[in-house]
Amino acid sequence: MAPTLKMYLGGEWTEGTGDHAHDLISPVTGEHIATVPLPSNADVDRAIRAARLAADEMRHWSAFERADLCLRIAAAIEPLESEIARIQTLEQGKPYHAESLADIAEANQYFYNAAEDVKRLTGEVIPTSDRRKRMFTFHRPIGVWAAITPWNFPVTIPLEYVGPGLATGNSVIVKPPEFTSWALLKLAEAFDEAGVPKGAISVLPGDGRVGEALVTHDGVDAIGFTGSSATGKRIIAQMGVKRSIMEMSGNGPTIVTTDADVEAAAPLAVYGAYYNAGQVCCATERVIVLDEVHDRFVELAIEAATEVKLGDPFDETTTMGPLNNEPTAAKMDRHLADARHRGARVLVGGGRSPGHPTDLYYDLTIVDNVPEDSALSQEESFGPVLPILRAADDAEAVAIANRSRLGLQAAVFTQSLSKAFWYADRIRSGTVVINDSTDFWETFQPFGGAAGTDTGWGRGRITEFTDLQTVVFDIGRAE
Repeated sequence: MAPTLKMYLGGEWTEGTGDHAHDLISPVTGEHIATVPLPSNADVDRAIRAARLAADEMRHWSAFERADLCLRIAAAIEPLESEIARIQTLEQGKPYHAESLADIAEANQYFYNAAEDVKRLTGEVIPTSDRRKRMFTFHRPIGVWAAITPWNFPVTIPLEYVGPGLATGNSVIVKPPEFTSWALLKLAEAFDEAGVPKGAISVLPGDGRVGEALVTHDGVDAIGFTGSSATGKRIIAQMGVKRSIMEMSGNGPTIVTTDADVEAAAPLAVYGAYYNAGQVCCATERVIVLDEVHDRFVELAIEAATEVKLGDPFDETTTMGPLNNEPTAAKMDRHLADARHRGARVLVGGGRSPGHPTDLYYDLTIVDNVPEDSALSQEESFGPVLPILRAADDAEAVAIANRSRLGLQAAVFTQSLSKAFWYADRIRSGTVVINDSTDFWETFQPFGGAAGTDTGWGRGRITEFTDLQTVVFDIGRAE
């Protein structure tokens, strides 16, 4: 029977006081796998009160005490990693062996990173013009954070906020989507095992109404958001004067230049399209190939696509699982229909794959001659599709890459060092990866959107979870 879960509110496991619950339906099997309670506004208020008390206590802890807490959490998570990964695969759809196990292990790295970083988070002694003054800066915790996180990485992304948030003395209330909340709730068992102060972390599954209650609440000091630009814009309009980290949509262009190692570029571009079934903010959403190497790239991309196996994500041979939800699959349908209407050629795949337990299994799709004004080029498809565009030269390739309102992570394949820097100077993107997939990722990486785009701001570095306070002493006149 499908279990009825409890939310983790202020360090307590509770059904909450809400009138509603959500049935979790697996994209893998189509079965009802669990039921999760949805919090009421009173539950949100209670979580924020508990978070304030915890933050007021933890702000006085030493950096070494908070680092030790993070290390205890990491140690408590490790024995749970395989079970958390299993639940994540069941509720999200990503392959258990090929992706989910490593995903959870990497997520835990945020606690190790934060424990190291906070012990090296130092202030400064600032020169002054007055010989009687001494001026110092200190990193203080901001207070209560609300982290609004998405369904594509339901454990990793929340911990991007929880790890550095706790390490710097903040409390964090996480709101995952109601339909991918089980794995994070399972992980919350480690918070009790590690002795996290009551109220320092809450996990409140819910929809946009819960997110809005947190974002607009006077008791929340800062917002961490990862998700679509459309949702991010609504949050920005609602949150008022709060500190924030906003990491929003990407439309990752990969540029393949005339001197590229095309044999390496093609399979890495395909990987960027099928990893997590393309449901990644830095997925390879567009490949801009220079005319001279276009035909060879297409040939190799088709060859690489034959190695991708769509199927049961618990099968060790599976490399791509289903899409997570029907709205994402329907968007893929719309984008491909638009591309076909505009004259693009579907070379591989092109739609939903029959014969699976749900209608969310989507074939890896390669589309050539994609018009620049098509939805496949201009929007974030968020599915397993590799759209190929052509450019006559380097200047045109950069122009195509930059004709987008999104700028998160781009990739360039070239064997010329000078050309690599030439592109990096011109592409409007928070990160430019040279000779690897746009899906390159490190937990240490400063990751976020470029200025002038709709991809947001902030890099999730530990300093962004602190408030810089200046203290000035008058030491009196020397006798």
